[in-house]
Amino acid sequence: MAGLTSGGPNVDVGLLYEVNGLARRAPDGVDRAVGLLAEYGLPLALVLLVLWCWRGARRQDEATAVESFAALVWAPLAAGLALLVNVPLREFVARPRPFVQHEGLDVFAVGQGQGGGFSFVSGHATLTMALAVGVFLVNRRLGLIGLGLALAEGLCRVYMGVHYPTDVIGGFALGTAVVLLLAPLAMALLTPVVRTLARTPGLGRLVRARDRVVATPVELAQRSAESDLAA
Repeated sequence: MAGLTSGGPNVDVGLLYEVNGLARRAPDGVDRAVGLLAEYGLPLALVLLVLWCWRGARRQDEATAVESFAALVWAPLAAGLALLVNVPLREFVARPRPFVQHEGLDVFAVGQGQGGGFSFVSGHATLTMALAVGVFLVNRRLGLIGLGLALAEGLCRVYMGVHYPTDVIGGFALGTAVVLLLAPLAMALLTPVVRTLARTPGLGRLVRARDRVVATPVELAQRSAESDLAA
């Protein structure tokens, strides 16, 4: 704890100054754009990615669609749980924000940046990584996009001067751990509920899109022969 509460290792502080130094050399408009992106844009993009993944998962067969839907429900639940875990963790570590202990940082944020508070671990990094890992469990391609968005979120938090790099790494680790370690229990609880939902008239379309039966060439020939006989 001493290394964290006293400002972190030199490598940590050095990386902070290197990344945040880009903000000092960038136009003000770029800084404002990064602030908005980090506070709202990237988290929203992860939420939309979860919804896009759900849209595709509905087209799978019933068993796979049920499993995918349960995993996508678990993703935001896990993100929320990870943020709850972070509340006592931050109080326990009690690491001040970088700008409290280090001078010469270009600090900017739309929301909490100048307000102080504790730094370890980054809540934004925790949230975005938990959602990204949840998507990755369902769809590898979309999951990789999500991981890229989460990494961008972490970089933005350091760029803004409100977190050390290790705050971001800790957030990534926390979000990933909660999703993966509790996934077996969560899936065991959610899957039966989702399976029941899938078989409920009306509500079942939330889990799986209406079947589209495509006739094979053999079936089409049989239907044509039956029509000729009937005529």
